[in-house]
Amino acid sequence: MKFDMDYIAHHNELTEFNPYFKLFLSIILLIVTLAIDNLYFDVFIFVVMSIVILAIAKINYRSYLKFLSIPMAFLVITCIFLLFFFGKGDVIYETGIFGIVVTTDSFHYAVYTFMRVMGCLPCLGFLALTTPIAKVLNCLRTLKVPKILIEIALLMYNSIFIFLNEIDTMQKAQNSRLGYHSYWTSFKSLGALASTIFLRSLDKSETLQHSLDSRGYDGELPVYKPRKMEE
Repeated sequence: MKFDMDYIAHHNELTEFNPYFKLFLSIILLIVTLAIDNLYFDVFIFVVMSIVILAIAKINYRSYLKFLSIPMAFLVITCIFLLFFFGKGDVIYETGIFGIVVTTDSFHYAVYTFMRVMGCLPCLGFLALTTPIAKVLNCLRTLKVPKILIEIALLMYNSIFIFLNEIDTMQKAQNSRLGYHSYWTSFKSLGALASTIFLRSLDKSETLQHSLDSRGYDGELPVYKPRKMEE
């Protein structure tokens, strides 16, 4: 099952729901979650927003887990560094490797960082998975957010999908050539993917710029404006 966030945002039970309400709800919950230093509240927000996404918006649980998997990977790596390399206090665990230990402070930092980020992820997921990017940008436009910020957000969103599409295409090409049939070939394929994807992304970005120029791009991108409902 291929994860397509843009398709999911256009095909769920809350797609046509008021985008302003979804935007403000996500922002308020993010602020409250970051402001309240309470692990139980973080768990509560995670559970409640996950229920809204899965049960009310009726988004497939596999798609939701895939949405969480990418930031979760970075979160786990960050928490591991916090656990072993930051903080002072009493030693609660010794690894026996180069004097690396776990202290009370580092354990506290790792746990609280993990739980607060986990509380924020469903809030972002609620907005990203239930609201098309065009509606989000239109809300920002009507709220008088500077045009340059809206255009940067639009170009970044588009570039992310170009980047992911390039990775998917290259991985399929490597799989067709048995690039991942063993550990050694997997490492070689990942190395080739990492070294090539940056250059391919730059090439795609240049192509995007040429396509904008050919369509009369003058430094300002038009933003989607929904039609007013006729009475």
